[in-house]
Amino acid sequence: MSGNFGKSGLLKSSGGSSDLLKEDDSLLRDTFLSIIRHHNPKLAAKVDVVFALSSAWVMTESDSDFEMLEKRLSDLNPDELILVSSAFSQMLNLHNLSEDISNAQSERAARMGEVEMSTRSTNRSFKKLITERDDVSPDDIYQALCKQEVELVFTAHPTQALRGSLLKKYAKIRNEIDRLHNSRMSPYEKTEALEAIRSHIMAAWRTDEIRRTKPSPQDEMRQGLSYFHETIFTSLPVFQRRIDTALKNIGQPMLPLEHNLFHFGSWMGGDRDGNPFVTPETTREVVITARLSAVNLYFQQTELLMFDLSTWRCNADLQALAEQVTSKHTQDAHMLAEERKRKNYADFWNPIPVTEPFRVVLSDIRDRLYHTRELLHHCLVHSSTNVKEVLENDPGAYFVHDELLAPLKVMYNSLQETGDDSIANGRLLDAMRQVQCFGLGMVKLDIRQESTRHSDVIDTITQYLGLGSYKEWDEEARMKFLLGELTGKRPLMPPTLQTSAEQADVINTFRTIAQLPPDSLGAYVISMARSASDVLAVVLLQRECGVTETLRVAPLFETLDDLHNSEASMESLLSNKWYCDQIGGRQECMIGYSDSGKDAGRLAAAWGLYEVQEKLAAVADKYDVKLTLFHGRGGTVGRGGGPTHLAILSQPPGTIKGSLRVTIQGEVIEQQFGEKELCFRTLDLYTSAVLEASLNPTTSPKPEWRGAMDLMSKVSCDAYRDVVRKDPRFIDFFSQSTPVSELGRMNIGSRPAKRKAAGSIDTLRAIPWIFAWTQTRFHLPVWLGVGEAFQALVDDGKLEMLKEMYNSWPFFSVTLDMMEMVFAKADPRVAQFYEVALVDKSLWPFGDDLRKRFNQTKDVLLQVLGHKGLLQSSSTRFLQQKLQLRAPYVTPLNILQVYCLKSIRAIEAGDKIDPRFENYEPTDPEMKALLARDPGAHKHPYKSAVEDALIITMKGISAAMQNTG
Repeated sequence: MSGNFGKSGLLKSSGGSSDLLKEDDSLLRDTFLSIIRHHNPKLAAKVDVVFALSSAWVMTESDSDFEMLEKRLSDLNPDELILVSSAFSQMLNLHNLSEDISNAQSERAARMGEVEMSTRSTNRSFKKLITERDDVSPDDIYQALCKQEVELVFTAHPTQALRGSLLKKYAKIRNEIDRLHNSRMSPYEKTEALEAIRSHIMAAWRTDEIRRTKPSPQDEMRQGLSYFHETIFTSLPVFQRRIDTALKNIGQPMLPLEHNLFHFGSWMGGDRDGNPFVTPETTREVVITARLSAVNLYFQQTELLMFDLSTWRCNADLQALAEQVTSKHTQDAHMLAEERKRKNYADFWNPIPVTEPFRVVLSDIRDRLYHTRELLHHCLVHSSTNVKEVLENDPGAYFVHDELLAPLKVMYNSLQETGDDSIANGRLLDAMRQVQCFGLGMVKLDIRQESTRHSDVIDTITQYLGLGSYKEWDEEARMKFLLGELTGKRPLMPPTLQTSAEQADVINTFRTIAQLPPDSLGAYVISMARSASDVLAVVLLQRECGVTETLRVAPLFETLDDLHNSEASMESLLSNKWYCDQIGGRQECMIGYSDSGKDAGRLAAAWGLYEVQEKLAAVADKYDVKLTLFHGRGGTVGRGGGPTHLAILSQPPGTIKGSLRVTIQGEVIEQQFGEKELCFRTLDLYTSAVLEASLNPTTSPKPEWRGAMDLMSKVSCDAYRDVVRKDPRFIDFFSQSTPVSELGRMNIGSRPAKRKAAGSIDTLRAIPWIFAWTQTRFHLPVWLGVGEAFQALVDDGKLEMLKEMYNSWPFFSVTLDMMEMVFAKADPRVAQFYEVALVDKSLWPFGDDLRKRFNQTKDVLLQVLGHKGLLQSSSTRFLQQKLQLRAPYVTPLNILQVYCLKSIRAIEAGDKIDPRFENYEPTDPEMKALLARDPGAHKHPYKSAVEDALIITMKGISAAMQNTG
């Protein structure tokens, strides 16, 4: 199995990535099965048989093969139910690992010139722009990069189904296989690597894959920060060095030291929209935690630099700085050394002579970082401490990143002046770029809250002051009041104001913001924003609560109606001179892909988002404001997900202009940053795509194409809403045929699945909406309504125009390609299996109609694409192979999930437990111990077993679809 490991040019073989993927998949599966055989031979035999039956059904698609598979799985006892579910879930996770490894190997091979990548790298973008555009020069590329800004915002959206413990073990497996592929190893070393892989797989199998309690927002933040420690912090300066080399190849200088191509943000611990667990105390704690993370990383870098920079030659500025630092130390040398030992410094305990100026300055940086860390620990423990005041008023601590960067610059300039530029451009330059990019906060935390929560607070104030009800005023009256207060000097908020608990939470959040370091905070995002007054309300509340460095306010337009009304809202806002003076010519607007898709269907939402970007950009241009569009994309196509490079290049021309902000959510964080090669590729894709979108934007669609999209948007939206909102059968069918009601058992996120405790589809969050349909492999939110829209134009004789749109318009081609991929992942036969087992017979005709729509939509989509079948083009064949490799693993999980859902729902409806298992008690000590981990007290062991199996199937199917929500 490992015969090809370590061979160079592996991807140049005839099968290339395809062969590598199969080889790694087989290695990991065979290793896993051998572990099961070692522990439980009977279980291994059952897993072997189930896998063989599932593979047969995938090949033949015959009803008899499916029935054999179903029969075999229905005979499992509760112990086996858990173990077989877990085995297939683990095999899917290992298969995904093999795909990650294949992608990383392809990336490495592309950089070595062995293969062509399907998407461009920054280097290839340089060549394309210079050779294909007469009006783009190398200097234009350099100037564009010097202004380019991309901010990636990690969110706590609960779509990462895997526990952090398992992710870490899979990362170790990935590293070992990476070594096998890329290192020259002796037979002993290969054996050791294979044994290490076996050890990590065994540890994963022996780890409970179920989160027994919901993670807290602090847990989510710590998990998010782990990616910075493991890949991002070290990868970013390496990537920027590669950009410097690419610029040098076209005759341009390196990027200015003060410019960053990337910044990073976070919503983890700041997103309180509908999440009662994100409190002001939570926000304070995650900010301190992130600053501690940054300080710890800089401390490590500083100690490494102390070993590196033993140079004695320096310029006058560094010499003066070193003497200034030395003069501060009046302690006895012995006492100083003892103190540094107590602080657990790696080395350099004794006073450093001024003849080693670099080490003297670095020693001072190390001391200040240590002291900063001690202060942050103090603030973490003492919750009433004003973090901003403590750091700002202590000269021995770092408060802003310029204080840390300044001495590094002095050292850098000294090395340049003395001709030691190679030393300057090594670890020292990397450290400077890390400080520039991550600052002292590591990530900038956004605060997000729903618009009506702010209106409620102001309404309470106006009523208390006898001014009437703010909520009853029209927009004109609200704007007049808000602007009057903002331009006046009197305080608005009475100290004796009585508020509800929810209103107090909003006020205390603003007061907490006022006590945090400003460089740790990003934007204040207003969800469900509908008007200009929503923005001014937040500006006013910040002032009233003592926020001196006001957070920029970004309205989030989510539903289709809000998208359509956003142009008027921003026109009202930007036409106001006072507001324009306050924002300094820069405005951020967030557009929501998730709720717009849930509201109107994917096609209508996609077109609505396209148009709103054009309109918002036009309004910003009218008032000479630089607009940054903040794209709230999810991982799934139903929530705006898709390949990074294509997604950016398909945006409307003139809407990016070198500036992009985008969310990275849930499982996508692991997919894009879980491994260094993938992290590097992600940074490369964003850089090249934003550069091309800015210097070589796509052409605007033809008027007749716009007309077609307007018509298709209306038809698809009407068809979608006729089913989802108007058909009285839909809610019952959705809740019965999918595990939407059971998703909360997975404990994959801190926030509730609904914004409000009760309600309709409107109150259900977009993530469980997509997640539920993904589990049944029906993917209804992506395609519902699309078939009717396409058919309307085909019937009108416009099929050729649709084909032209697909071949010539990136927005349309990306939209359709993503739909094709979703259809390839879908299987209406599996969805029907859920329906027959779980749905009331009176609703079966409704399900039949939906499957009929599915097939009609698929057929007309293939007509427009000009394809005979799904994923039949040369560019999608490798994806087709990936899906075929996953298929035998996932179908058993779907069958087991249906069994679990049926059993749990029957028990909770008061029915008796299956007579076969009424007296079930686990006999295996390990199974007893596993079920004892369930925090539910005094549950029947059969119900505990079925619930565990259900959760495992959800996780496994998520892994198979490579998407949750």
